[in-house]
Amino acid sequence: MANETVSKTFLVAGALSVVCSAFVASSAVLLRPKQAKNKDLDRKQNILQAAGLLEEGKSIEELFQQFEIKIVDLATGEYRDDIDAVTFDQRKAAKSDDQGIPVEKADDIAGLARRSLYALVYLAQDEKGDLRQLILPVHGRGLWSTLYGYIALDADLSTINGFSFYEHGETPGLGGEVDNPRWKAQWIGKKAFDESGDLKITVLKGRVNPDSPTIEHEIDGLAGATITSRGVDALLKYWLGENGFGPLIDRLQSKEEKSNG
Repeated sequence: MANETVSKTFLVAGALSVVCSAFVASSAVLLRPKQAKNKDLDRKQNILQAAGLLEEGKSIEELFQQFEIKIVDLATGEYRDDIDAVTFDQRKAAKSDDQGIPVEKADDIAGLARRSLYALVYLAQDEKGDLRQLILPVHGRGLWSTLYGYIALDADLSTINGFSFYEHGETPGLGGEVDNPRWKAQWIGKKAFDESGDLKITVLKGRVNPDSPTIEHEIDGLAGATITSRGVDALLKYWLGENGFGPLIDRLQSKEEKSNG
């Protein structure tokens, strides 16, 4: 049999394909734990960053220990101790029949289609156990993608300590400016709610007027990215409202008022 035949060529190519497939599959299995660890570390870093608690030179795992992780029932604002916070995946839950629900079209201002019945929340507490910060996961549609991020509320549950996105596919230089440190910095100190408890935080179409009487609730829109700006505005109004974390915020607010009274 000649060294170079069609059958031999196919035989060698087939053998190489099998070997390469086995190598790729083995690599994927071996790297999976490391990838999961890196993903978890990235999540913790983003939460710390949103809360303004990320410190250069310090261990992320060590810094993250100041948070207590809870699963909240979004409908009631009550915590659920019967669901494991370590393994809970909010995205998968939203797609499931037992832990996810469709969002009514009239309520779906954030373009979610479906959402989980439950959500992870992160509480930073002081030595006495009093709440210092509440970090909430938020997401919603932009122009090209779903934006995923965290917003950190101060102990008064209105003042914003930080807001950032960790995943999106918006256009660099336009909607992608949600990653711009200058744009993110203007959120710090803004008020999500007014003194009556009404949700007021708003991303404008243009720039904030420095003489605006409602300046403490207003954020500059992203230049050339009107749809992304509207998306950010809508997702915050959804998740901080009655269909999102509103019941939790109301419950914590009532608890805070009772303890101060």
